[in-house]
Amino acid sequence: MQADVTLIRIVFVAALGGAGYFLKPFPKPSAGNAVISAMVGVILAISIIFFETRIRKATLKTLIGGAVGSILGIAGATLICWIIAAEFKSFLTLTLTLFMGYVGLIVGAVKGDYLDLTALGGIFVEKGASKAHSLILDTSVIIDGRVADIAETGFLAGTLVIPQFVLRELQQIADSADSIKRNRGRRGLDILQRIQKKKGSYEIIISEADFPDVREVDHKLIELAKQIEGKIVTNDFNLNKVAQLRGVSVLNINELANALKPVVLPGEVMRVFVLKEGKEYNQGVAYLDDGTMVVVDNARRMIGKNVDVSVTSVLQTTAGKMIFGRFSEDGRVATPRHTSASQ
Repeated sequence: MQADVTLIRIVFVAALGGAGYFLKPFPKPSAGNAVISAMVGVILAISIIFFETRIRKATLKTLIGGAVGSILGIAGATLICWIIAAEFKSFLTLTLTLFMGYVGLIVGAVKGDYLDLTALGGIFVEKGASKAHSLILDTSVIIDGRVADIAETGFLAGTLVIPQFVLRELQQIADSADSIKRNRGRRGLDILQRIQKKKGSYEIIISEADFPDVREVDHKLIELAKQIEGKIVTNDFNLNKVAQLRGVSVLNINELANALKPVVLPGEVMRVFVLKEGKEYNQGVAYLDDGTMVVVDNARRMIGKNVDVSVTSVLQTTAGKMIFGRFSEDGRVATPRHTSASQ
């Protein structure tokens, strides 16, 4: 498909260049004038192709709004020109037509989001613009990397939108003088390459949409999500809250991770490695492989050992899940071994 589009563009450039060479639209035709006319035709064709590549990335609402605005602007210019004196009419007609057509195009494109295309009975539906299938990745979730694992399993279906301003932020982080930030930025770029190379149930789109009046990347993400009616994929707690206040749906990777943690019920017995002393008297603290904290009563003297713990309660907090348990004096104690918590 891309090869066919490229061929059509080449033929279009050649056709406009040939038309300029043979038709010689400039006065006083000559051999040199024909060459200049051909060059003007080629430049015009390239300009049109550039405009076409930019406009095809715009949303349907933007295109309809721009078209309606242009028509209204040209119609207004025509009405104004009827009352203009004859000696200025030709010049002012052209000026007003271009001016009002341009203003109508820009204003209509900006205000196109106010259009309700559902009123047309679903005739105009943009592919990938539905709220359920457009997922916008933010900088933090790309650097985190877990989104690549989730995408490879097939749980992220539809369109993954990567805004251009997020790519710029990643590049700035990757070029940072701070080695930690630089490594994080490079990791994010590697994750994006991994997502693009892996063929799954999703489609990758690099969005050129930008909002010059909005400085912060988080607010740009919210505006983009509202424009394409998509969801933001993030692990940023603050962005999560702000987006929800603005009426934008969010998929939080941390919330997904918490939901997938093993279910532990009071009364169950689990084996943990007591890593350190707890805050309260005679408490020990252990961690599961997924990072869940386990507070163990009566286990202070068992630090550095594996013990069997009886779960007493489970507390769900905004930071994650916390398990409380008790070590019995007659509980079995195993020989210490290396675990992810002890490392």
